[in-house]
Amino acid sequence: MQQRAPFFLSALALAGLSACVPQADGKVAEEKPFNPTYSGIQTVLLDGDLVNFHVAMKGARDQADVEAYGRCAAAQYALIRGFGFARHVRTTVSQSGGNWRGDAVYTISAALPRGVATIDAEVTVRDCGAQGIPTI
Repeated sequence: MQQRAPFFLSALALAGLSACVPQADGKVAEEKPFNPTYSGIQTVLLDGDLVNFHVAMKGARDQADVEAYGRCAAAQYALIRGFGFARHVRTTVSQSGGNWRGDAVYTISAALPRGVATIDAEVTVRDCGAQGIPTI
């Protein structure tokens, strides 16, 4: 008769693996702690509904963290201006030493814009707060 490990032991083993990240070579590496420092957001209105966001941070894990910071800024800006939606146009990310900078452009609108890179501003701002990412 085959014995099975109690559920809590299986859950404990899975919890231990949750901090691990699979790598391309098949090995598993432990995920680094994420303690970012958000250094500010600069907003530039380019034309009507087209807005440029410059964000800076330290401690980003990768480009996606900087892009998320820009998305949070765009969502909050849309709400401040009385709009409910934003559409991502482009984001460029650069890194120098431990300093990360993002240059993101979004359009803001009252109605859901066409395209696949749209965000619901209210939902996004709520999500940013839950993740600890500051907005404007």
